[in-house]
Amino acid sequence: MGSEVEEEKVFDAEAASSMMEKLRESFSSGRTRSYEWRVTQLKNILRFCDEREQDIVDALRKDLSKPEFESIIYEIAMLKNSCKVALTELKHWMLPEKAKTSMTTYPSSAEIVSEPLGVVLIISAWNYPFLLSLDPVVGAISAGNAVVLKPSEISPASSSLLAKLIPEYLDSSSIKVVEGAVPETTALLEQKWEKIFYTGNGRVGRIVMAAAAKHLTPVVLELGGKCPAVVDSGIDLQIAVRRIMVGKWGCNNGQACISTDHIITTKDYAPKVVDALKHELEKFYGENPLESTDLSRIVNANHFARLTKFLDDDKVSGKIVHGGERDKGNLKISPTILLDVPRDSLIMNEEIFGPLLPILTVDKVEDSFDIINSGTKPLAAYLFTNNKKLKQQFVATVSAGGLVINDTTVHLAVHTLPFGGVGESGTGSYHGKFSFDAFSHKKAVVYRSFAGDASIRYPPYTPGKLRLMKALLGGSIIGIIRALLGFK
Repeated sequence: MGSEVEEEKVFDAEAASSMMEKLRESFSSGRTRSYEWRVTQLKNILRFCDEREQDIVDALRKDLSKPEFESIIYEIAMLKNSCKVALTELKHWMLPEKAKTSMTTYPSSAEIVSEPLGVVLIISAWNYPFLLSLDPVVGAISAGNAVVLKPSEISPASSSLLAKLIPEYLDSSSIKVVEGAVPETTALLEQKWEKIFYTGNGRVGRIVMAAAAKHLTPVVLELGGKCPAVVDSGIDLQIAVRRIMVGKWGCNNGQACISTDHIITTKDYAPKVVDALKHELEKFYGENPLESTDLSRIVNANHFARLTKFLDDDKVSGKIVHGGERDKGNLKISPTILLDVPRDSLIMNEEIFGPLLPILTVDKVEDSFDIINSGTKPLAAYLFTNNKKLKQQFVATVSAGGLVINDTTVHLAVHTLPFGGVGESGTGSYHGKFSFDAFSHKKAVVYRSFAGDASIRYPPYTPGKLRLMKALLGGSIIGIIRALLGFK
């Protein structure tokens, strides 16, 4: 007689509701609110990173062929830095913030108290499946919430590792991991959350926002967009292209929300930019980049087909000036440069999210700002120039989630800056204290005594009371004196 195989439990709306009930009980008990609980969980995330580093690297290699360097630096080390910042600053973040009061409430004092929201949902992305899963969790834990993490099914090895190990390191009564695809995510989105944090694309972002609207649930949407790099002449071109390249192909082979989507430069300068890119690409990845172990592969066959469609577009196929090699069996596409790509082509109307780098040309570099502003607002925009006036114009006129002058992607590592989008590139932000704030409610508190009670608030209302109240609310000392003396 064969052994009976235990049927795998289905995670549906009923299972999600049951899980939520237990999490709400845990949150209501107050266990997640204590400073000690928060610190313990953060320290355990650090321990997880240290003890399971090789497991994480191996999972990322299975999912994306991600180079060990990128896995350790851009996922593990950045996550550890987030934990260390939170552990250093948490006591300060939790303190009530003193607020000024007005003459209207005199005598009084006021403060802003940060309180946890409750039970929050974090839906993460496949391209940085550890950092983008656990970095928001750091913020949610720091703020004292109970958390459900839904990793991306597109990176199954990483998702499986998180589901297996998170319960070993973190408080499983308050922090849960749910694996799965559309049915499981749908079941989760049917529940009422105190906040939903989603990292991914705009199409799914709209679904998340629509589901959240049913319960009036606030959201943070970390999306993406076509992040441009404007390249001026008169710069150190070698350094500029190397920084563009490391923010493109050195960021998961272009599969990053803040990687350079395209370059904009002048017609006259474009040939020099192309030559510099070609020269540095060979230094980075050799003569046959498809064999390089320093480049991630495309995540799956669907994304490979999507990128192939960009390259095979009639408007684009003749514009390839470097690269374009493909290995369908191993899901690899070499770093590819395209020059003078039409703005109405498919590749210029969708986020590329891969190793293809179009170059648009303009008559003068200032025209690039109009091109950027004519499209949807990107998550990041980059400018390479030594021209002070151009820098000022760029900062003043270009709207994006974040801007970097003379580099790419580095703002991600500055924890004192908010990281997030604007418009279609996202809503809300996180990193450092901004992560704590994203998962906190800022509660206004006013303290008064029974002294100094003023009869002017109470009926019967008189013209004199009205004059004095108007003066008090207007904040005019002279007006208050005039009202007290009976002047109109």
